[in-house]
Amino acid sequence: MLYTIKKIGVFTSGGDSPGMNAAIRSVVRACAFHDIKCVGIYRGYEGMIEGDFKPLDARSVKGIINKGGTVLKSARSQEFRTEEGRKKAYDKLVEAGIDAFVVIGGDGSFTGAMIFSQEYGIPVMGIPGTIDNDIFGTTHTLGYDTALNTVVEAIDKIRDTASSHNRLFFIEVMGRDVGHIALNVGVGAGAEEILIPEEDLGLDRLVESLRRSKQSGKSSSIVVVAEGDKTGKNVFELKDYVDENMSEYEVRVSVLGHMQRGGAPSCFDRVLASRMGVKAVESLISGNTNCMVGLKNDIMTLTPLDLAVKGKSKINLELLRVSDIMSI
Repeated sequence: MLYTIKKIGVFTSGGDSPGMNAAIRSVVRACAFHDIKCVGIYRGYEGMIEGDFKPLDARSVKGIINKGGTVLKSARSQEFRTEEGRKKAYDKLVEAGIDAFVVIGGDGSFTGAMIFSQEYGIPVMGIPGTIDNDIFGTTHTLGYDTALNTVVEAIDKIRDTASSHNRLFFIEVMGRDVGHIALNVGVGAGAEEILIPEEDLGLDRLVESLRRSKQSGKSSSIVVVAEGDKTGKNVFELKDYVDENMSEYEVRVSVLGHMQRGGAPSCFDRVLASRMGVKAVESLISGNTNCMVGLKNDIMTLTPLDLAVKGKSKINLELLRVSDIMSI
C-alpha cells in the first residue's frame, strides 16, 4: 500500500442515476477486499456536515446492484458552498476517522469535492453518475445507457399512437447542455428530426423538413427534442409554431421528465459501476487524488477533477449524418 488509508467514505450527490447503487456496492466490496473500512455518507454533502454516517461491509450492500436510485439518498447542500459548512464537514470526517472519500455524482458534486480537497488535503476520487453523459473524461457516465433504453422504449410506445392517429409528436428528453440522449435515442427510435443544443435547426428548417417527410408519404412523425435545444423557447413553442404553419398535422407534446432517471440499471451500467468502484478505491490506495474515474476505449482511466468539470463532452457528429440519411 503506497498511501495509508484505513477508512473510505462513499456518498452520492446531485441528481440520481441508475447504477449509483451498483457503484456504492463496488466501492464497499473493493474496500473489504483490500481490508479497508468503508463508511456510507447519507444525503451527500448535507449528510457529511451533519455526520450522518453508517459503517458498511460486504454484506450490507447485498441485493442493491439491480436497484435504481441510491440507497445512500442524495441532496443538494447550500451550506457546503460556504467555508463554515465545509469546516463542519471536515470536522465530522475527522471525528469519524475517514481518511478519504469517493463521490458519485456530476460536475457540481465534483466541484465541491475539488474545493474541499484543496482546503483540507483529504484525498478524493469521483465516479461520474449522471444520465446526461455530459462529463468530460469518460465515454459513458453511470445511468446514461439505462436512460437511453428507457427513452427508446417510451418513444416506441408513443409511435404506436402517432401512427394510429396520423399525429406529429414532439418528445422532450433530458439534456440541458448536451444532446447525447436526444441524438442517440433519435437514431435508435427512428425519429424524423432530432433537435439538440449543439445544432440549431431553426423553426423554418424544421417545418420544411416535416413537409418533406409528409410529401414522401409519412403520415406521422416523431421529433426528439433535448430540453436545452435552442430552436424554440421550449417544446410547446415548437408545437404552436408547427400548428400555425402545418395544419395537416395534429401535433402533440410528450415531456418524458424524471422517468428517464428511474428504473433498474442496464447490464452495461452495472458492469461499468462495478469497474469504476474498484478503480476508485484502488486509485486512492495508490496515492491518487482529485481525479475522476472514466471509461475510454474500454479501459478505466483517471482524469483530473478540474478537467472533468471544465471540459465538455462532445457529441458524435456522425450520428447526425446517419440520422439525416435514415429519416429520408
